[in-house]
Amino acid sequence: MNSEPQAGVRLQKYLASAGVGSRRSCEELIVAGRVRVDGVRVTELGTRVDPGAQTVELDGRPVRPERLRTYLADKPRNLMCTSHDPEGRPTIVEWAARMGADPRLRLYTIGRLDYESEGLILLTNDGELAHAFAHPRHHVEKEYRAWTDLFATRDQIAAMLAGVEDDGEVLRALAVVPEASRPGRPPSLRIVLGEGRNRHIRRMLDVLGLRVKRLRRIRIGSLSESDLRGKPLRELAPAEIDRLAAAP
Repeated sequence: MNSEPQAGVRLQKYLASAGVGSRRSCEELIVAGRVRVDGVRVTELGTRVDPGAQTVELDGRPVRPERLRTYLADKPRNLMCTSHDPEGRPTIVEWAARMGADPRLRLYTIGRLDYESEGLILLTNDGELAHAFAHPRHHVEKEYRAWTDLFATRDQIAAMLAGVEDDGEVLRALAVVPEASRPGRPPSLRIVLGEGRNRHIRRMLDVLGLRVKRLRRIRIGSLSESDLRGKPLRELAPAEIDRLAAAP
């Protein structure tokens, strides 16, 4: 058996490091036949390339490494967390460019916030960073403030911590803290998740008879709203990304 390491880098890893997308999305591009190496279509995921000696193209356009950049953003409501929406709804990538992100970058989100939700989200062109965050062992805590139509009871809070079932999934919170309500304002909860499923908080509260009137993410790991420094979007320094990536 030949134990010598193979030359070059895996094609999907090179595409991700060049800012094309997450490693998983790059694998889908390869399988779909949209990538060519030296003019030859490649569909095998194990293919290795030498970027210094070979030409890699996506949809006929050369793929060259971009400067890797990651932004912390305060997503407004009524934005899609995609780069393009077939229904023509506004996207966070379009919004980010207006807020000062480099419009030349192929940005995408790490994780999602649904259309109606708002708050902190990461935008990046670093496919390896996105891949690391997608790994099952890397559950970064995320904290939310949920405004509801009714006050949550002790039993309802206990159920969130124990986990409730919806559509075959168990939806659970790591921590739930009721906040003091001001006169004329809806009650609110601070909810911490270890892993987030699709519409996790809305579905969890709905099962318990609580309707979410507004939902805002206020923390991602070590990053909180104050880290935006009063801006809607800010590029993170390498040290900030390292701290976030090192979180258990």
